Amino acid sequence: MIRVAAIADSPIYLVGLVHTLKTAGMTVTFGFMIDEEQLSWDVDVALLDINSLTPDGGLSYIRRLSERAGILMLHEDRVDLDPYLCAGACGAISIRESARNTISTIQAVASGNRDIPAAKGSQPARAKTAGVPLSGREKQVLYQISRGLTHGQIATRLGISPHTVDTYVKRIRTKLGVGNKAELTRAAITARAS
Repeated sequence: MIRVAAIADSPIYLVGLVHTLKTAGMTVTFGFMIDEEQLSWDVDVALLDINSLTPDGGLSYIRRLSERAGILMLHEDRVDLDPYLCAGACGAISIRESARNTISTIQAVASGNRDIPAAKGSQPARAKTAGVPLSGREKQVLYQISRGLTHGQIATRLGISPHTVDTYVKRIRTKLGVGNKAELTRAAITARAS
């Protein structure tokens, strides 16, 4: 059974979302505003309404929560998703998305898929950052991946935390448009050879 946390700014939307997810057989914990207590929730996927994030603490909250759960951002219209993706979110779902697509996206994230399908009639969440050049540190991490090192070994070699390596790997995957470890490794080896 998939465990979902849903935080939404709109009570009417949240009631409908909770009903839809429970009907699909998911366990749902929910709230209206983000607070520190929610970091202790044991969930597989967290749905976070962009409007419920505080301007100063929203991204740090996403970073901490992404260590334990897949995060999908809920939004009303097209927004700049890059800060949320870089902080650790897997993708985004419009609050206007169909119940069927919302459920399938949550199921994909819960099963470990970080290559989120695009919603009908909308852009993929990663389209905006695919093809963006890697930073110097991202290139260093990619080089270490091409050498076959684990995230822990990369962290030790570069003098950073394993969580920071994970964050760099998420950014690299987003920028290169690769979804799984095999594709990332192939991209790393190709980049090393060129």
